[in-house]
Amino acid sequence: MVFKLDRSIVEEACKGIIETILYCLPNTFKGTAYLIGPPPELRAQRVTSGVISPDRTTISWGLPQSSDYNPPGKTWMEYRDEPHRALEAMGWCVERQKSWTAEDPSRDTRSVNLQIDGTPEDSHHMEPVLVRKTDLYPNGEPVVEYPKNYQGETIWQGSEYVVVAVIKIHFYPYTIRIGSAETKVIKKLSRILGTELLSHSLVKQALETVKGVAEQRLYACNTLAHTIRNAITKSGLILSLLKLELGFLRMQYEEILTDGGKIAPTITTIANKIEKMLITLSLAMPEHASNLEKIIFSLRRLKSYFIRPDATLEWIEAQIINKWNFFVSAYKDQLNSYHLGRINQLMDELKHAALLPQDPELSKRALFYIPDHVKEKFVNIIYSNSIENSRLDELVEILEGDNIPLPFLEKSRRSLIHLRALLEVIRDLEITSNKAISEIRSGEILK
Repeated sequence: MVFKLDRSIVEEACKGIIETILYCLPNTFKGTAYLIGPPPELRAQRVTSGVISPDRTTISWGLPQSSDYNPPGKTWMEYRDEPHRALEAMGWCVERQKSWTAEDPSRDTRSVNLQIDGTPEDSHHMEPVLVRKTDLYPNGEPVVEYPKNYQGETIWQGSEYVVVAVIKIHFYPYTIRIGSAETKVIKKLSRILGTELLSHSLVKQALETVKGVAEQRLYACNTLAHTIRNAITKSGLILSLLKLELGFLRMQYEEILTDGGKIAPTITTIANKIEKMLITLSLAMPEHASNLEKIIFSLRRLKSYFIRPDATLEWIEAQIINKWNFFVSAYKDQLNSYHLGRINQLMDELKHAALLPQDPELSKRALFYIPDHVKEKFVNIIYSNSIENSRLDELVEILEGDNIPLPFLEKSRRSLIHLRALLEVIRDLEITSNKAISEIRSGEILK
């Protein structure tokens, strides 16, 4: 039914995605890919697993650990949800076609070890790799026997997608949150993996089907498959990763600029204080906890430094302060005057912290010296709304020097070099595919 692929092709495609995630997300340390076989068996099989070194320069590959999902893997009947059996995240991802994030390993309701012997595993995120049925069956969906869940309901019956793989990324303890920037990056990368597997599968089937057909027809099929993969690869993924890295650089710069908040409080330190007070407040007012959790979620997103620099102040006002003011107006009579005054004060400090990088006096009080011309260029780049290829080269060049003592300078430099290489590949692919499509439309085929 689904994919006709060589294992080596699947393994290389999965390695490429895992490698990108591990190098670009600093709070990850391991990634594993599982291939989901055709229905009704839906056999889940571990394809490859990679662990990044402590200095984040190399990745070790293989399947060293024993696992029920090592070849030949587990069938749907073995990992689906059933009473009196430990629930698995794999069953969730495959049946519901939704991701599973284990924020707190001690409360992971789908940790098999935790359910069996009370041993927690680790913080992780599992993302299903989806492919549209219309892409899989361009000539119309054939009669497919999809399996049933324990309640006797046929899965995927009303869905537009099928699950072809699952990606599992392990994070350092308590560094991953549901709906965080990291999960969004992984979701986009899973779409790329699905497209790449689909493209490889289409090419292989085309070669089997049109063997002996004219060379022009075969070239057109390969070109179209490549164009599909290229189009989705370009869809904002690189820019998202670049924004994530620029946010990480801004966070590092503000930390050293303020000596970790000792000279002046940063967005992160203030947001942590507000979050702590709101958590205490939600415990005291459990009936209103859901409203406070929305503010806490916005604070955590702000701490990720994923918000556009020029919009940070407005974003804080709209997503945090306005929500807090609305909460206060509704429940002021239930609030402790100390908590109310302290949180209002911290909200004002939060707005001020968003303007810290623009304060020239703060640079004079910093514990380190950065040449003015280097600092001006560096700040202009990392606080810009977009970054051109030439400015990315400038940023890498600045990080190759020793003028700016960032705590994770080498990691950021390596990530930017990888992103720059990806941008160059995308540019070359776009030129090649546009030229090929133009030639196909005009009736000219490259030899």
